[in-house]
Parts: sequence; C-alpha cells; structure tokens
Amino acid sequence: MEYIIYSDESISNGKYFSDFYGGALVRSIDLIPVEKALNARKGELNLFKEIKWTKVTSNYLEKYKEMITTFFKFIEEDKVKIRIMFRQNAQVPANISKEQHDKGFHLLYYQFIKHAFGLAFSATDETYLRLYFDKLPDNRIKNEQFLNYIYGLQSLKSFRRANLKIRREDIAEINSHDHVILQCMDIVLGAMAFKLNDGHREIPEGEKYRGKRTIAKEEFYKHILTHIRKIYPNFNIGISTSKSPREKIWILPYRHWKFTSREFTVDESRYK
Repeated sequence: MEYIIYSDESISNGKYFSDFYGGALVRSIDLIPVEKALNARKGELNLFKEIKWTKVTSNYLEKYKEMITTFFKFIEEDKVKIRIMFRQNAQVPANISKEQHDKGFHLLYYQFIKHAFGLAFSATDETYLRLYFDKLPDNRIKNEQFLNYIYGLQSLKSFRRANLKIRREDIAEINSHDHVILQCMDIVLGAMAFKLNDGHREIPEGEKYRGKRTIAKEEFYKHILTHIRKIYPNFNIGISTSKSPREKIWILPYRHWKFTSREFTVDESRYK
C-alpha cells in the first residue's frame, strides 16, 4: 500500500487570511481509477488544458462546476482526502526568531504535511508515502533542505508506530499541468482563499460594480461549499474542522485547519 499526497500553496499574504496550503491524498489502489475518471471528464467537457482557480470565468463556469462535482464524488467516497490549512492574520505569532521568519514558508509546509491528514493514525501494515509538491517558489537550496526534512518524517515515533515509510526518490517537485488530482485540489484551495479574503467583494478600480469574473468565482465557490456541506452540514470555512478525538483526523474525507501559533498576540485591526 502507498499513500500519494499532492500538495500546493496559495496566497501567502492575504487581506485577512494568509499562508494557504492544500493537499490531496489518494491510496495507490485508487490512484489510476480516479485519474482516469477525472481526465475522461475533462475530455468530455473539452477542458484540454490545465484547470485552475485563476482560470474560472463566466464562460467556463458550468464546465468547472461539472468537473468539481466529479471530483467531490471521490471525496465523498473517501477515495480522495482533501486538507486545507491557513493562518488568520489577526493572530500574530509571538517570539519568532529571524531564522524561523526566514524559513516560515517551509516550516508551515512541514507542519501541514506532518499533521493535516492525521497520517500518524492511518496505518497498521507497512505503508509508503509518495509526496509530490507543485513547483516550490523558494530557491533550490532551501527547497532541497525542505524536501530532506519531509524525508525525515519517517523517523518520528508517531510515523514509525504507524508503519509509515518514505523513499527519498518518492519526494519530488512536479508540474501541476501533468496531474489532474492536483489541479482539482488547486481549485478548492483557490476558492477558500478567495472567499476568506473577501475576494467576492472586490470592485475594479474606477468601476461601480463587481466584474463578471468575480461574480462567476463567487458562484463557483458556493457550488463547492454545497458539496462540502453534503459531508459537513453548516460547515464553517474559517475555523478548523473538529479533531476530537485526534484519531478522527485521518478518517475525515475533507478538513480545514486554521493554524495557530502556540504563542500569539491579537491585532484587532486585522479581523474582518
């Protein structure tokens, strides 16, 4: 058995929420059937290029809705697990060293992979992880150091207890253009960052009303939220999904995690 995790990041400095990370996990037995079904659906909808949140327009809205409906079918069946992590700007981390600040992007990404899926509660038999990151934005040395830290996760007591192992060659940067599961996850991640930062309220400079693309994106976000609320009625996108008991984290098909530093101050001016 293998768990394949596709990950990407989004807005690093938003109006109200920042440092968005997203991941999709699929078991090796489900990988090929899920990929085939999603690629077939793309073909039926004439979506031959990469699909992503930034390409959502009124002209493509209905096609994107149909595509994401197919994706959520696999989430509802627990053939794909989705995790979204973000940080609220009003909760300002305290006692952060310069080194931690400089490595903030990778440190948060590490925490996301380590905790968001509940991997420590996932396995009893020997299971390998394959971890694929959409092209990392930092320099090569920092990125390589980060990937080595990810490789070291298998040495943690919690990962050893779960019989989780990682081969170094199974950790890599990839191009989302070639991976349909990552593309679909990117759409969900983008929708959450858009809504949490009030992207649906934006009016172009010099205009009185919102643009057609903004209206289309809001409608698409609502479509995605409808699917999430089939799994979790009254789901609140701005807070963490319940993790009580902790073992429940692994079994959740979809989860949000509002990352909060152990020590932080509150900046009231940065709340909505």
